[in-house]
Amino acid sequence: MLPEWLSIKPASTAKYGEIKDTIVANGLHTVCVEAHCPNITECWSGGTATFMVLGDLCTRGCTFCAVSKRAKGAGVDKEEPAKLADVIKKWALDYVVVTSVCRDDLPDQGAGHFAECIRAIKSQSPGTTIEVLIPDFRDDRSCLEAIAGAHPDVIGHNIETVERLSPSVRDRRADYRQSLKVLSEIKSIDSSIYTKSAMMLGMGESDGEIVTALRDLRSAGVDFVAMGQYLRPSAHHIEVKEYVRPEKFAQLKEKALGMGFRYVAAGPFVRSSYRAGEFFAKSLVQSSR
Repeated sequence: MLPEWLSIKPASTAKYGEIKDTIVANGLHTVCVEAHCPNITECWSGGTATFMVLGDLCTRGCTFCAVSKRAKGAGVDKEEPAKLADVIKKWALDYVVVTSVCRDDLPDQGAGHFAECIRAIKSQSPGTTIEVLIPDFRDDRSCLEAIAGAHPDVIGHNIETVERLSPSVRDRRADYRQSLKVLSEIKSIDSSIYTKSAMMLGMGESDGEIVTALRDLRSAGVDFVAMGQYLRPSAHHIEVKEYVRPEKFAQLKEKALGMGFRYVAAGPFVRSSYRAGEFFAKSLVQSSR
């Protein structure tokens, strides 16, 4: 049974229905649906969605993730960048988050298509702040350069968990140190781009391991960090070892801020693309412009 601080009382609104209908009508995908995010009602009712490009089939087999998996992904919709840009313009969104499934089956792992989506949004909505949450691209610098070259405002890549647990939580092609290198390389390619990462807690990590991971992220130049409770999508996924209390999240937030992160989101329902962080990131990006 879930503890009382993890109870959710979803209440759909007209805005929620409008976003759902528009996404379906345009053949788009969101990580909100595919990953069973607990914040979907809150975010969609507030006019925010995290779009997922390159289809809804991931080529990785991470044990925590609810997104459908297959060795070969779906066909790439060449019209997706234009469709995505049209929807964002229609909703007049001033902050958007775009992520993707992993596409190890594509020659460039989908980096070129991802970059096209960023450019299409910037063309249609030049005032919109764009955050992207990218795969590790197996640390292929040319892929990272393609993403950075499209000039999103924030590039996120998640380490997901502490180093000790990474091999049992993430796909064998992913690696804790590789993810840190990806985050560091983004800064070396374009230091003006803000970087972001996230961790799920409750998988059996110790407090010391969490603090070490936070220090590793700061050493990689990461600006924003998010920490939330891991919630098991189904009995087939890795089990929850602990339900972390809100007070502990508050303590970890203070520790992280003391390390120099520009923004920290920490709480049971916090996810890597969490609405509360958008307002801070938006103001920071716009002031730097």
